[in-house]
Amino acid sequence: MADDDDTQELIEEQHQLRRAEEARARRSDLEAEEHTHERRAEKAAYLEEKLEERAESEERVEDEA
Repeated sequence: MADDDDTQELIEEQHQLRRAEEARARRSDLEAEEHTHERRAEKAAYLEEKLEERAESEERVEDEA
């Protein structure tokens, strides 16, 4: 169960990071700065997706045990 909690915390952190970077990208005055924040948001979204896949995998393992 501790792994589940850790994974859920990581998912939430990445979700918050993604939203923050998306907001920073919208507020950016410089195109390069906007691009940087967009890439950070994309990376956070990717990590969030992978963590969700990990959580699903952990659930399947627990169900099989």
